[in-house]
Parts: sequence; structure tokens; C-alpha cells
Amino acid sequence: MEIERDKIVTQEETGELPEIDQVEERVEAEMKRIEGRAKEGVAQGLQDKELEREGQQLQAEGERELEEQ
Repeated sequence: MEIERDKIVTQEETGELPEIDQVEERVEAEMKRIEGRAKEGVAQGLQDKELEREGQQLQAEGERELEEQ
């Protein structure tokens, strides 16, 4: 069986992201959510409203990025 080189279409030609890039973006978004939750928890313990807001924003940003994927 021979490969017909003229029928091969690359991911670059289709505009499709390589699988590894898609996974990397998802991992980064998940990490933002986790970091945001951690900051929020620490802020509540320290009663630091500014840090709590920062944690909530980071968590929301990660969730938005996950929804976009």
C-alpha cells in the first residue's frame, strides 16, 4: 500500500491546532481555576478582601477559558 502524497493535508493547511497545543491551553486554564480557588480560600482565612477578589477573578478567567475551548 502506497501513500498518495498529493492527498495529504497538514494541520497547518486546515488551520487546526495540534493536539498538544489544545491540551496545553486546557491545563493552563485549569491551573488558573485551581490557583484562584486557593487564593480565595487563603484570603478568607486571612480576611483579606482584595486577595479574595483576585482569587475569584482568576478562577472566573480560568472557567471562561475552559468554556471557550
